[in-house]
Amino acid sequence: MNFDPRITPARPDLAASYLEGKVTAARFVTGEVQEVLNPVAPMRREPRADSVLDTEALKGEHVTVFETTEEGWCWGQIESDRYVGWMPANALGAPGPAPTHRVRAVRMPVLVGPSIKVATYEMLSFGSKIAIARNEGSFAVTAAGFFVPKIHLAPVESVDSDFVAIAERFINVPYLWGGKTSLGLDCSALVQLSLTACGIASPRDSYMQEDTLGVAVDAGSDLSKLKRGDLVFWKGHVAIAYDNDRFLHANAFHMAVAIEPVHETIARFMKSDSAVTRVRRLVR
Repeated sequence: MNFDPRITPARPDLAASYLEGKVTAARFVTGEVQEVLNPVAPMRREPRADSVLDTEALKGEHVTVFETTEEGWCWGQIESDRYVGWMPANALGAPGPAPTHRVRAVRMPVLVGPSIKVATYEMLSFGSKIAIARNEGSFAVTAAGFFVPKIHLAPVESVDSDFVAIAERFINVPYLWGGKTSLGLDCSALVQLSLTACGIASPRDSYMQEDTLGVAVDAGSDLSKLKRGDLVFWKGHVAIAYDNDRFLHANAFHMAVAIEPVHETIARFMKSDSAVTRVRRLVR
């Protein structure tokens, strides 16, 4: 059987126990569930700080760790989208109280007291999850005793209704290959974050999204039949139809999340012999 290595925790020397009998490895381990304690944990292709950034995990996400090296790296799998790679061990720890809220602001300060003038402990990005113990005025108090503006939170079980409007909040955020935060993200992360906020599970990479999200539609050879929210794919790229003649996407041409006319995007890709491979429409 062929397994996608990006979402399959298997190496010649080590694999997850649930893959025993399906892959060949020297040993199989169950792994230990840990939680992202830092605002963000980079997941790299190799256990080195200068290795390629494949994705990021946000505070509150769970990661099953199969190996921890003496050099301080963990090899594991992110629970939400099954991505596999190497993370700094000091970014993870034992799971705490179950999260009650998610961050709905593009970026939110975590403060040491109930005032906007006190020191900031950390900054959390959109989609991060935290446990709230109580409310105090306009602030929510985390289980760890820090204070966050209530206006920037939403219950974890709540869902937004317009993923395009969510994606629009990230306009001008820098493009970053493998990034998944307001400090930088890539095309597929923009789609994943926006859909997740609306209760729609999404794979991490554009090629996975192209194969699984929504249904394939014929938007016309010139894409004149695009509808708001359609996902348009090229090899290695995905854009969101902002309306029937504009795209919203994180892209390396602008090095940012931007809105641009469909015809300009199509022409730029065609210059490098890259044509649209598929258009998918979400059905809810």
